[in-house]
Amino acid sequence: MSFRIAAAIALAAIALPAMAADQVEKAPPSGAYKKVSELVKLPDFLPGLGQLFVDPKTLPAGPFLAYDRDGRLVSTVYMLPVEDLSNKDKRFDDLAAPGGKVDHVDVYFNAGHPGVEKPHAHVVLWHVPKADESRVAAK
Repeated sequence: MSFRIAAAIALAAIALPAMAADQVEKAPPSGAYKKVSELVKLPDFLPGLGQLFVDPKTLPAGPFLAYDRDGRLVSTVYMLPVEDLSNKDKRFDDLAAPGGKVDHVDVYFNAGHPGVEKPHAHVVLWHVPKADESRVAAK
C-alpha cells in the first residue's frame, strides 16, 4: 500500500492542472464543483482542511478543493479508499492539482466520514507553504 500511495503522490505533484488556476483560486470554484457541506452532513468548514468543494461525479476520490476562511484555495485533497489502494487492479493515475503548483504533500489515514464512509487515505496537495496551513486550522 505504501508504494501505491508514494506513486500517487509523485504523479499528483507533477501532474498538470486540470483547469486554469483563475477558475479555482477563489471560492466558489467554477464548473461542476459543489460545496461538500451541501451534499453530505458535514460542517461548512473542517479544521485542518477548510471549506471543501467537489464535483459529485468524482466521488469518493475527488479532487476536493479546499479553501481558507477568506475563500482562498489552500489545497487539493484526494480521498482514496483503502480497499482500492490494496487492489492491484485499481489505479489512481494522473491525479491533477487544479490549483496549480504543489508546495508539499501530506498523506494520512481516515476511518470514514459522511460522503466517504469507508476507510480511506487523505492525500493533501498543499498549494501554500507549510507555515500557511494555519489558514485552515481551528480558531
